[in-house]
Amino acid sequence: MNIGIIGCGFIAKKHASAIEAIEGANLIAVSDKIVENMDYYKNEYGADGYENSEEMLQRDDLDIVAICTPTGLHAKLAIQVAEAGKHVILEKPIAMNLEDTDKIIEACKNNNVKLSVVHPNRYRPVVKELKQIIDSGSLGKISHANALVNWNRNQAYYDQSPWRGTKAGDGGALMNQAIHNLDLLLWFMGDVKEVFSMEATRLRDIEAEDVSNGLVKFESGALGMIQASTTVYPKNFEESITIFGENGTVKIGGSNALYFEQLEIKDMEETEKNNLVESIQNEPWGNPGHQHIIEDMIQAIKENREPTVNGEEGRRSLELVLAMYESAEKHTLIKLKGVS
Repeated sequence: MNIGIIGCGFIAKKHASAIEAIEGANLIAVSDKIVENMDYYKNEYGADGYENSEEMLQRDDLDIVAICTPTGLHAKLAIQVAEAGKHVILEKPIAMNLEDTDKIIEACKNNNVKLSVVHPNRYRPVVKELKQIIDSGSLGKISHANALVNWNRNQAYYDQSPWRGTKAGDGGALMNQAIHNLDLLLWFMGDVKEVFSMEATRLRDIEAEDVSNGLVKFESGALGMIQASTTVYPKNFEESITIFGENGTVKIGGSNALYFEQLEIKDMEETEKNNLVESIQNEPWGNPGHQHIIEDMIQAIKENREPTVNGEEGRRSLELVLAMYESAEKHTLIKLKGVS
């Protein structure tokens, strides 16, 4: 499969590296309005460069396009790619609002192309193990869950580009940094029914929030706590998800939610627990998540099925973020749409 990239910033390098690692996948084209941004991809991978993405999309030999631009540009570009008949891989979050999200999903369906949203943390070894534990029912009835992302993004990070930290183009700690964590929380716990949230901009000179705290109620009746920040000194402190069940407590954590920090499950043998913890410690990352996302898209095309993290999945985490924003703005409990 031949793949192109629109937007040649930092995250595009992860896509390029992932494409190179996949047998039969080729990076043949890149597009960026800043010409020198494309030099690395032309020199390292032999990709053709296009200042105009519409010109790139005219290529008949292009199968998949990864969009790696600021989020505020996602909708316009994703619709262009879909209308050109190319399958779409879209960096997180899927868009800045639900209206644009639904337009993207509709455009992909109308043009019979696949849509995958980049939530690669689902493929981390410890995350897959926790998902299996939850799905097995061994935790019993779940009472509550916590999702925390306390990281550092200093002012220099936000000053790199004018769109960073803006409400129109980027969002804050919740939308940009914590959305992967929220995707996992929803994957583990199911849909959220109600949310109450507070946010603030405490230390960074940005338009959006640099700290957010929220409480949620899931459709199952379980409760949850969500915390996100970019104000931690001096570096990333933690990313974790903890699930509390009647027969077990499991926490995945560390600075990037890569390890079991707590694994206590009724009737689990000590040897089994130790072996599981050790296996994760020995290989916490596994294959890069972007590689999994792209491989899944290729297989989805070959098998004519939906990608694992499709547009609807990407929409769920965005809807939760937007509900938290609305709650903080209105100082009230918000019920998510479609939930009675």
